[in-house]
Amino acid sequence: MIDKSRNKKAKRKIWIESTLVFFVAISPFIYKIYDYLPENPEATISFLGMTIDNNGFPDVSFYVWFLLSKFIPLYLLIFWFLTSKNWWYHIILIPIAMYAFQLFEVIFDADDNIDTENIWWLLPICMVVIPFVYFIRIKLYDRYVHGIDLEAMEAELHSLKQKRLKQQNAEVKKTDLPKVEYRSLSEWLNEELSTQKLAQRFKKIKKGLKAIAFFKF
Repeated sequence: MIDKSRNKKAKRKIWIESTLVFFVAISPFIYKIYDYLPENPEATISFLGMTIDNNGFPDVSFYVWFLLSKFIPLYLLIFWFLTSKNWWYHIILIPIAMYAFQLFEVIFDADDNIDTENIWWLLPICMVVIPFVYFIRIKLYDRYVHGIDLEAMEAELHSLKQKRLKQQNAEVKKTDLPKVEYRSLSEWLNEELSTQKLAQRFKKIKKGLKAIAFFKF
């Protein structure tokens, strides 16, 4: 069963990677599609049930060329982001967002100006991605250049805190126990035969004798 599941995973991985390689390999040919489109300003084309016109450009060929100049880098960057194993691969999200916003602006914006204000849409993404990548860079630099392992330091600090808590709990338990005083025989005799103890006992005996004599008479 384990071998079958491994074989399925391996086949699926090979199939996905082969698909990615195929689209990367044909990207130059996809980009050259605009050469085969009509340059007539009034011409339109149908693709997957959609009608594409010039959308404000001189002709359909010009419009498709502009779209493909954004779309081809976009999906290549997405493939790079999905397959990259470098520590800084999150920074690829910034150019991905840039091309995505540019495509959105060209297709859906009614303004005649293009590639103008979409740079401002990237600021929130940059404010999140750049500090995140810089933080990873600092951790790696401290670990492999300065030899500072932050995770090991955190684990050590955690263990020290646990030891300190155990010591505090032990001290609290010790203070809660009743104190038992141990005395030697000599100390007990000294205390019992002290003048104060003897005087107290003689007083009790005297009071007892007086009470007996008063009762007889």
